[in-house]
Amino acid sequence: MALTFADQIDAWTKKTEARMLAVYKGSVQEFVRRAQDRIPVDTGFARASIRASFDSMPKIDSEARAVSGKNYSFDLSPIVLLINSAKPGQTIYIGWTANYVPYLEWGHSDQAPNGFIGITALEWPEIVAGQIEKAKASVASK
Repeated sequence: MALTFADQIDAWTKKTEARMLAVYKGSVQEFVRRAQDRIPVDTGFARASIRASFDSMPKIDSEARAVSGKNYSFDLSPIVLLINSAKPGQTIYIGWTANYVPYLEWGHSDQAPNGFIGITALEWPEIVAGQIEKAKASVASK
């Protein structure tokens, strides 16, 4: 049985919404990946302090300090799970809570700024464009 015009439009709309959501989620994940890759690593504590929320920006924990001699690993699974559960139009807050993250980003008297967040934010248009191309390629391959 042939689809009606209304059914065709409905199917097209659902596919379009799914692609937009894929671009949104993929873009946020790529932003996180790039920012994490730019964080200078000594113990890994700053990288491991990444948090995500739908409610508010994760706060810097002034008490959070690395233990001397300990190496920290990070698990992006909770971040990816939160991103993947996002609904269209929902804000995702990503932040790092280690007490010295502001010094990594903006520098201080003994350290030049790294700008891992700011540099990655400047790449946002490129990140989104890359995700759009992935979505287009996905459609073309079907």
